[in-house]
Amino acid sequence: MEEDNKEKNKGQQINVELSDDVAEGVYSNLAMIAHSQSEFVVDFIRLMPGVPKAKVKARIIITPDHAKRLLAALKDNIEKYEQSFGKIEHGQGTPQFPLNFGGTLGEA
Repeated sequence: MEEDNKEKNKGQQINVELSDDVAEGVYSNLAMIAHSQSEFVVDFIRLMPGVPKAKVKARIIITPDHAKRLLAALKDNIEKYEQSFGKIEHGQGTPQFPLNFGGTLGEA
């Protein structure tokens, strides 16, 4: 019976609405991920030069199953990107905090 449901779902179409505000997107240059037994929390953060405080611009909360599917989708898309545009080079290790973009450093 479960396979019957999978076959029915394959032919289903989902209409996705994308508002103008959401379609503009949000720039993020850092993501932080936390998890519990029941969910993954992904915070998308924007670090700006010379600004001592980074802001979370979006928080997405997903189930572990969706997190695993997101990982697979990202892997697939990165492979396709690299086939088209070449290998994505990793930076020089992980970012060191606080990051300095060449501006003045803030004090807390």
